[in-house]
Amino acid sequence: MSKKTYLGLSALLSFSAIAQSVLPFPPTPSASKAKETLRESTHVRRKVPQRLPADAPNILIIMTDDTGPGLPNTYGGEINTPTLSKIANTGISYNRFHSTAMCSPTRAALLTGRNHTRVGNGQISELSNDFTGFSGVIPKSSATVAEVLRDYGYSTAAFGKWHNTPSNETSKAGPFDRWPTGYGFDYFYGFLGGEASQYEPTLVQNTTYVTQPKTAKEGYHLTDDLADNAIGWLNEHKALAPDKPFFMYWAPGAAHGPHQVTKEWADKYKGKFDDGWDKYRERTYKRMMEMGQLPKNAKLTPRPDSLAAWDSIPENQKPFQRRLMEVYAGFVEHADYNAGRVVSAIEKLGMRENTLIFYIWGDNGSSSEGQNGSISELLAENSIPSKIEDHMKALDKIGGLPALGSAKTDNMYHAGWGWAGSTPYQGTKLQGAYFGGTRQPLAVSWPKKIAANKISRSQFHHVNDITPTIYNILKINPPQFVNGIKQDSLDGTSMAYTFNAPNAKSRKDTQFFDIMASRGIYHKGWFAGTRGPRVPWLTVTPGIENWDPRFDTWELYNLEEDFTQSNNVANRYPGKLAQMKRLFMKESMKNFNMPIGGGLLAVFNPSTILQDPHHSFTYVGSINRIPEFAAPKIGTRANIINMDLKIPAEANGVLFALGGYSSGISLSFQDGELVYEYNTMAIERTQIKAKNIPKGDVSISVEFQPKPLIYDTPNKNLQSADVIIKADGKTVAKGEIPTTVPMVFTLTDCLDFGMDLGSPVSEYYYEKAPFKFNGQIEVVKIDYLDVTAPKKETTMVEVSE
Repeated sequence: MSKKTYLGLSALLSFSAIAQSVLPFPPTPSASKAKETLRESTHVRRKVPQRLPADAPNILIIMTDDTGPGLPNTYGGEINTPTLSKIANTGISYNRFHSTAMCSPTRAALLTGRNHTRVGNGQISELSNDFTGFSGVIPKSSATVAEVLRDYGYSTAAFGKWHNTPSNETSKAGPFDRWPTGYGFDYFYGFLGGEASQYEPTLVQNTTYVTQPKTAKEGYHLTDDLADNAIGWLNEHKALAPDKPFFMYWAPGAAHGPHQVTKEWADKYKGKFDDGWDKYRERTYKRMMEMGQLPKNAKLTPRPDSLAAWDSIPENQKPFQRRLMEVYAGFVEHADYNAGRVVSAIEKLGMRENTLIFYIWGDNGSSSEGQNGSISELLAENSIPSKIEDHMKALDKIGGLPALGSAKTDNMYHAGWGWAGSTPYQGTKLQGAYFGGTRQPLAVSWPKKIAANKISRSQFHHVNDITPTIYNILKINPPQFVNGIKQDSLDGTSMAYTFNAPNAKSRKDTQFFDIMASRGIYHKGWFAGTRGPRVPWLTVTPGIENWDPRFDTWELYNLEEDFTQSNNVANRYPGKLAQMKRLFMKESMKNFNMPIGGGLLAVFNPSTILQDPHHSFTYVGSINRIPEFAAPKIGTRANIINMDLKIPAEANGVLFALGGYSSGISLSFQDGELVYEYNTMAIERTQIKAKNIPKGDVSISVEFQPKPLIYDTPNKNLQSADVIIKADGKTVAKGEIPTTVPMVFTLTDCLDFGMDLGSPVSEYYYEKAPFKFNGQIEVVKIDYLDVTAPKKETTMVEVSE
């Protein structure tokens, strides 16, 4: 054997030995003895060692979305939450449990037991960038709890909102190792992005895009579907793997925008919020104090000066603002009801006694992104100014107030309601500096091991503590290697010590917070923080263009005396504040939270948003369901679309559509007339029409050229655009789009060719959707016109099934 061969074999043997030591467990050796023939061999079934305790519990994590502490009647709010109450009454509750203040970051911290920036999730996945802490990629060196539990013998499943895959990796081409099934879940059913239409969602089952089981007209609602699917999975698990415990992560999109629920649920709250958000906060605070949810010295924090008082809302707008909150309340109760269906299924299967349930009320506080109230909630993300009159006028065209909560509106309530939902704290979602953005009620129930107790656990804890708690109760040492990859240490602290000791001393000393530079640090009873450059309920925050984190004004709170951050003592204790600021920077550097404000990159410069890196795209046939973030930016960047078509005599149907009814762009034939529609957030719809289009083999081109706005606005990223449509090289129509969408039309809808699946972009063919083209699309070529570098090209070909 040559020296080279010997070294190769030696390395291989060494690798094999290492692999056996670094995999979760080395393969169980066969108990059989194999010889040359079966007659000489001995066959004995190997015994697979039991890695889990004999009484290992089933584990269910329920987490709602954009729901603050002032909402559930379980803890003093005014929205009916019987399932949350049931879990609390059969278990225990926590009143100082925290999120990160934002969707993707909270989910990444929850599932890994590590700080959000340390696992690349300092921003939502759609706005991630290439700074380490903001990449949108959970590293394989930080295995999720699902990966570890699966290796130990659990069946694992996730349902609902995922929001932890880079958005440009969510197409049918993958890669799939960063989808839920690549992070330890045997089964996934839900949506990959940050939000979804409740009536026309873009659904994924494992790694396959699937259609919803019925239409909205037939009674479809996403949250119902998620509960149905979870119940079906539980029934199959009980039938097919009854000896294995299960781990289920059930995280509906409710109550994230768009706020959509049927009239019967919204009408439960008719008239209940007529006196507005200021009175709601006062009532809720009073009940919380009476119920003992807050300490006796807890203060109700005042309304920020930049947030409108209810009394300042014009009378003719108040019915609109009230109905927005009624729809939201019905949406929230509907989500809790469906969570209850899942819990009831576990009870029916006889598994409830030994099922540990964590019911986390919100991945962050209530949202103020609806700003002044909206029928199109992504106006805020795109920083497009609008007036309430614009919304009400557009709403009147599609049915008025009864249309709120329907598939035709992506409505979101006024920021004042979000502030009310975060009673009694300052702040809302997106504000890591304030508990209104980060403090989430938590109920935990495990009848077999946790005695029901109504004393609120007031130990300071965080979502990154859930995974260490699970490992603790299962006697699992956090693995040093998973799938051959050395693992990062955990940041969280087990909460198991509090289960049957309500007054135990808190074991978590330090926790940092930062969402888009709204940041803070908790340490041994003190909290220091700064609001940062953005106020989420303002379209554009004054001074943000000149922001420098080094000059932010910090606040200091003694939480042992000030439960709600109502008394800023920074001037009284400047030395303590300086110490806390140094600790924040130390934690930031340790957790890849650099640069400060790294998550704001896409806000300051929309061109940095994740997108397909190619400059030229070719689609053959009717390709569909290309997620917007994986599709060419045909409504934002300068581009030309060239389509080779076979056009019939009576042409009808969609040629292409990107986005949905709330915002998007489409080109369709309508009784022989070619119609280009640019839907700017449902507030402004521009149609450019062309008649007398030739029949037969025809080349259609659409040129889109952005240009400076024709009106003044505080958002300097906004543009208008010129559109030129040609048939066989001859101009047949042209027009101007007054306002284009700078960032995204939707977070989860798609680009389709030959039809408009999901939510239809245009009112014209809404009732005819998917309005399939009755001709033939041969090939579509899209080229960016703003590229000087050598072109990269991508090609997709329709495959018949």
